[in-house]
Amino acid sequence: MKNISILPTSVFFGEEAYQQLHIFYHKRYLSNIFILVDSNTREHCLPYLHGRVTFLRKAKIVEVPYGEKEKNIQNCIKIWKEFEKQNSDRKSLLINLGGGVVSDMGGFSASVFKRGISFLNIPTTLLSMVDASIGGKTGIDFNGIKNEIGLFKEAELVLIDLNYLKTLGKRELKSGMAEIFKYGLVADSSFWKEINILSNNLIGRSFIERSIFLKTRMVRIDPKEKFGSRKILNFGHTIGHAIETFFIDRHSPISHGEAIAFGIICESWISWKINCLTEKQYDEISKNISNTYPIKEIDQKTTETLLSFMRNDKKNEVGKICFSLLRTIGDCYYDKKVGDVIIQESLEQLKKFIKNN
Repeated sequence: MKNISILPTSVFFGEEAYQQLHIFYHKRYLSNIFILVDSNTREHCLPYLHGRVTFLRKAKIVEVPYGEKEKNIQNCIKIWKEFEKQNSDRKSLLINLGGGVVSDMGGFSASVFKRGISFLNIPTTLLSMVDASIGGKTGIDFNGIKNEIGLFKEAELVLIDLNYLKTLGKRELKSGMAEIFKYGLVADSSFWKEINILSNNLIGRSFIERSIFLKTRMVRIDPKEKFGSRKILNFGHTIGHAIETFFIDRHSPISHGEAIAFGIICESWISWKINCLTEKQYDEISKNISNTYPIKEIDQKTTETLLSFMRNDKKNEVGKICFSLLRTIGDCYYDKKVGDVIIQESLEQLKKFIKNN
C-alpha cells in the first residue's frame, strides 16, 4: 500500500512523501510558505524537516504553545496576524508540523483566512498520523467545549514520516493507540484481535496504514457527517471528550488517548447494558483497555460536570445525548439516545479498574 487516496487529500509515507512535497512545491506558485509548530515540535521536529527539505528553511515559522488548552481563538488570531504581517494572499501555504492540536487549529486558521489558503499536514504524533491529520475535520475549542468551532476542510497533502515517532515518549505512543483500538472495535474485528496480540510491540507502518484505510473508507461515504455513517468514528468520544475537557485545566491533565480509553470502557459498558454487545465482549474490551491505560476514578460531583459537557456535544439531537455504540466487536451503529442514569452508571464502572493500575 504505497499511498491512500482520500477525497481530495492524498496520504504519502516516507520518501514518497517528500517527493510529493517537492512536486507540490514546483507545480504551484506560492507567494508565502508558513510552518506552524508548537514549542515541542519547533525543538524536536523542525530541524529534521529542514534537513530533509531545504527549500523550507526559508519558510516563516509560526509558533504556538504546546497543549490542548492552547487550541483556542487567541492562538488563531496570533496565526492570522503572522499571515497579515507577511502580506499573505490566497497563494500562501501553511504546513502544519505537529500533533492533533496543530493540525486542527492550523487547518482551521488556514481555511478561513481570506476565505481559504492551502495547507498541508505533517503529523508528528501517532494520534495525528492515524486520526487528526486526515478526514478533513478542523477546529478549535471554545467556551470550555472541545472542537466547538470548526469546519470540514481537507489538507491538500498529508505526509507521514515515521521518524517523527522517535521524538515521542511511551505515554504519547499509547495515546495514539487508543484511536487504533477504536478502528478495530467499530469496523474490523480481525484488526482488533491483531492489535491486542501486537500492541505491546513497536507500532509499525502496517498498523498506521490499516487505521488510515478504515477511517478514510468511512469518510468517503459520509465526508461531512450528513448521512450518519461517519458518526461511528465517534465511538468512545462522547464520554471521552467530556473527560478530556474536564481535565484540561486541572493540575494533572490527561492525554486525548487516555480520555478516549475511558470513553471506550464506558461506552462499551453502555453497549452491553442496552443489550447490544455481549458481556463476554465487554469484558474483553475493558480488560485490554484498562491494562493499557491508567484509569482515574470519577466521583459524583465530577460526573455532573461531565454530563453538562456531554449535553453540548455536536452529535446530540433535540436535547438528548447521542452515542455511537457497538452491536458487536467490529460493528457499530450511531444516533442512539442514552439517558443520564445509564451514563452515570457507566462512569461508576471505572472504579473497579483502579486497582489494576
